[in-house]
Amino acid sequence: MQLARRSNEFRAAMLAAIMLACFVLLVGKLWYVQIARGNDYTSRLRTTSQVNVRLPAVRGEILDRNGIPLAQNRASAGVEFRLPEVVRSCRERLGMIPRYEYRTTIGGMATEKSEADIVKIINEIVMPGLAKLGLARDYNANQLRVHFRNNSEVPFIYMEDLDFETMARLAEHNFDLPGVEVVVRPVRRYVYGSLGAHFLGYVGEPNDIDQEEAARFSFYQPDTEGKSQLELVLDEDLKGRAGARILQRNAKGVIEREVGVEPPQAGHDVQLTIDARIQYITEKALRSVGRGAAVVVDPHSGDILAMASVPSFDPNSFIPAIAATDWNRLLDDSTDPLLNRATSAYAPGSTFKVLPALAGVRKGLAKKYFTCSGGVQYGKHMLKCGGTHGTIDLPSALRMSCNAFFCLYGNAVGIRDIDEVGRLLGLGQKSGAPLSAESAGILPDPDWLATTKAAEKWSTGQTANTSIGQGFVLATPLQMAMVAATLGNGGTSYHPRLVKKVVARDGTVIREEPVKIRANLLEHGFTAEGIETVRRGMWDVVNRGGGTAPAARIKNYEVAGKTGTAQFWRRGTKDNHTWFITFAPYWNPRYAVCVLVNGGASGGGVAAPIASKILSEAFKLEEGEKIEVAALTPAKGSFDYVSSVDFGRSVPAALAAAPQGDESGGGADDERPRRTAKAEAPTVKPAADAEGSVTKKPNLFQRLFGKKKKSQTEG
Repeated sequence: MQLARRSNEFRAAMLAAIMLACFVLLVGKLWYVQIARGNDYTSRLRTTSQVNVRLPAVRGEILDRNGIPLAQNRASAGVEFRLPEVVRSCRERLGMIPRYEYRTTIGGMATEKSEADIVKIINEIVMPGLAKLGLARDYNANQLRVHFRNNSEVPFIYMEDLDFETMARLAEHNFDLPGVEVVVRPVRRYVYGSLGAHFLGYVGEPNDIDQEEAARFSFYQPDTEGKSQLELVLDEDLKGRAGARILQRNAKGVIEREVGVEPPQAGHDVQLTIDARIQYITEKALRSVGRGAAVVVDPHSGDILAMASVPSFDPNSFIPAIAATDWNRLLDDSTDPLLNRATSAYAPGSTFKVLPALAGVRKGLAKKYFTCSGGVQYGKHMLKCGGTHGTIDLPSALRMSCNAFFCLYGNAVGIRDIDEVGRLLGLGQKSGAPLSAESAGILPDPDWLATTKAAEKWSTGQTANTSIGQGFVLATPLQMAMVAATLGNGGTSYHPRLVKKVVARDGTVIREEPVKIRANLLEHGFTAEGIETVRRGMWDVVNRGGGTAPAARIKNYEVAGKTGTAQFWRRGTKDNHTWFITFAPYWNPRYAVCVLVNGGASGGGVAAPIASKILSEAFKLEEGEKIEVAALTPAKGSFDYVSSVDFGRSVPAALAAAPQGDESGGGADDERPRRTAKAEAPTVKPAADAEGSVTKKPNLFQRLFGKKKKSQTEG
């Protein structure tokens, strides 16, 4: 009995010792895990339970020369779907993930593939909650599928530009909507609507995601990027630097709070040479016609003070994405509102005559006389004048815009000399301004013809046609404004300058664009007297009887200019390009202007009054009149024939006899239509489709276990 008792005590002691040893081991393990290795395990847990979200950068502002903002940023509230979170919640709630089967091509072979049916998941997991709040909206299901397949780490933007009431309802209830978040992000705002749209451009979502950068984040919110014009060309200066948010998941994997944030940094601001007040004046004046362009520059620096094109568009409609119907409407509009006519090339008509005029005075032909008998015959082609001008000199030929004189004069000068002057003035080449889709124009000569139309040989008829701004020659309104500026300042040809400087947010000047001289004509064989001969002819155009631009006169200011009408045909209907280039005041001019009107009767009756209106309003601005810049709605285009433009101004009388008629139109009438520039593709938001309609949906049982065509269910 005693032996048995001792045996039991021994076993109890051994059991107690074993239990004590286990307890000691457990305590030791807990100490090791929680204290010795606690920081390490905590760090691992924090890493696996945290979500990194990339925050898009804030774009810099675009300002006018006086600091008036033209493009800023505004806060936009929207709803995003974080698709991996939605899929995870679906598995937790339903115990299954609906599958979607589709056919694709891999390596040239048709392949069946399967993925989570994100559309069905969204419709069953997310939409009921949004519907309870009255916020369910139809969407494009195909867009959602493509986004999930290719960029699942990038949140899918479901709603944009929420009002405060909607945002408040969502913020209050979004804990019931897994993978749904109300976000506020900066988006572009073009302060004055369509004002300056053709040089500002627009932004959109990036075409390509940086996959290496995206891999560093749980969710990747991309920056917007420039798609056209200044926004595109200066994207590196404007785009800024992205930030990040760190979100914490709870034990169930649900995101519950923000634990850290690194704010995004703004890009550099860009200050332009544009004067918003003169831009406003110019656009308002140009809206008197349905299609056209106008450019205003400073003759003593080449600074672009205004650049306008009609019809126009509102770049705000592209932010953050333009609806497919709106985009197609712009593309289908035959008046081409997306086209920047100020940097597109057209036959310059008689405005081009100042080039052979300059080339001739350099060659010693300033006092040469030629006889106009109504036109000049070259082979089978008659280049006609609007009348019979008799024997005249260069200033008279400019004043009356005599085609016959310049056909003969141009051949006396020679095409090589004319083109050399053209190159000194910047024709036949891009301006260098930071604008996309700019045309270089054409400055034709025998070499150009040999490389483009080998079957044709250069002839005196082609030199004549070029000399009157017809045939192959093409120029942009920006180029012709710079020609006017060069004549206005007495012979200094500048490169046009659109960007004044790039400035960091702290005021540090990152880059200042210098004034650049292309050529000083006085260093290329010209004399001040010869240039003044051409200038005086342009003065006569406006101020003397028989001149072609009496409508350009302004009280108390001497204006000089040159009209042009290039014959053009559109679908069998005459659709002339009518021009006027000018500078004022005559002595020490402060403005040089070019106006182009498509579908006008004449440069003197249509383009000249618009240029005069711009100049007169600019002079009033100098005299102290206040100009309040206001937002503009898009200018509508039309193909209406414009016989004349009249702003109701009183035009001073001529300084000689009463003027007679307009320029001698004529010129070749076989000009072919030119292909318009293609707009850069923006971010387009497709319309809702049938599968993305959430207003009437079958119930959950029907969706999951009813008839299926393309899906199956995986547990």
